[in-house]
Amino acid sequence: MSVNQVKAFGTAAANADLEQMKIERRTLTGKDVEIDILFCGVCHSDLHTARNDWGGSKYPCVPGHEIVGKVIGTGKEVTKFKPGDLVAVGCMVDSCQTCDNCKQDLEQYCLNGFTGTYNGKDKHTNGHTFGGYSEKIVVDEHFVLKVPENLDAAAVAPVLCAGITTWSPLRHWKVTKGSKVAVVGLGGLGHMALKLAHALGAEVTLFSRSADKKEEAKALGADNVIISTDEQQMASVKNTFDLIIDTVPYVHDLNPYIATLHASGTLVLVGYLGPLDPVLNTAPMVVGRKAVSGSLIGGIAETQELLDFCGEHQIVSEIERINIQDINTAYERMLKSDVRYRFVIDMASLKNETVKN
Repeated sequence: MSVNQVKAFGTAAANADLEQMKIERRTLTGKDVEIDILFCGVCHSDLHTARNDWGGSKYPCVPGHEIVGKVIGTGKEVTKFKPGDLVAVGCMVDSCQTCDNCKQDLEQYCLNGFTGTYNGKDKHTNGHTFGGYSEKIVVDEHFVLKVPENLDAAAVAPVLCAGITTWSPLRHWKVTKGSKVAVVGLGGLGHMALKLAHALGAEVTLFSRSADKKEEAKALGADNVIISTDEQQMASVKNTFDLIIDTVPYVHDLNPYIATLHASGTLVLVGYLGPLDPVLNTAPMVVGRKAVSGSLIGGIAETQELLDFCGEHQIVSEIERINIQDINTAYERMLKSDVRYRFVIDMASLKNETVKN
């Protein structure tokens, strides 16, 4: 397969900074869409993959799976898009599209494994995929999404990850007007969960360890804020919530939150992957038919539904725009939680940079 070289920002090793490099993008196949990338969000997964924190990273590594851009070319079989369309690409660029899950629009749970936007197996080149920290990307039209023109394109980018990660459980557990929803943690995921649950008509509560986030949380859509370290406040919401979305990305005690679930309520983990410590006490779960579950991102149809919902309700992420040349500093700031609430790269900063051999 013939390829084209484009500018990108990536890293050659786990212990190296990100820097400008050239990568190869395939020429258009029949169903491909070529996208000129305008903005790319910065996710914690980008940092972890670049630094091989989870193992299995492939180098050179070009992160980025919160992509917004303009269509500049289409394959002969493409029917959904045309040049000039404002589009997006999220965490997936391929899946088998034939397994039971894919047939149910659950590509994120593809039984044969979906292809990640970066660090995934590229069936076209037999190499690995490169993400959105680049000038352009070529993607099968099935995995390209339409972006409402009335939204700030830069602030849409994190919706492709932080947004869909919280939207999917809200939809799966059928949150609607009158539902009682709580969110644990106010970061990139948490702030989107507040906005989306509020827009769905739920009564929304934030669990936080910090009292100084109260006004900020209410501005984002929270009706109430409960300080999770205050036993009296926690007791006041015992047996209350239909759904708790737990966005905390590190190991923490779930047991106090289980007590706040209503009968048949569910706590869904979207931020932490790994063993629990302390262990989960199943007694209140059995007695109250309460559940602990997990959720990844959403499928393509669900992500498009989210983007359309955001367009209707004027919902975007709270962002700080940066230039690609500042990405290494942004990674260090992310580790310190020094961002409200997502970095988004203005990719014009890469296009204007001198080409390096």
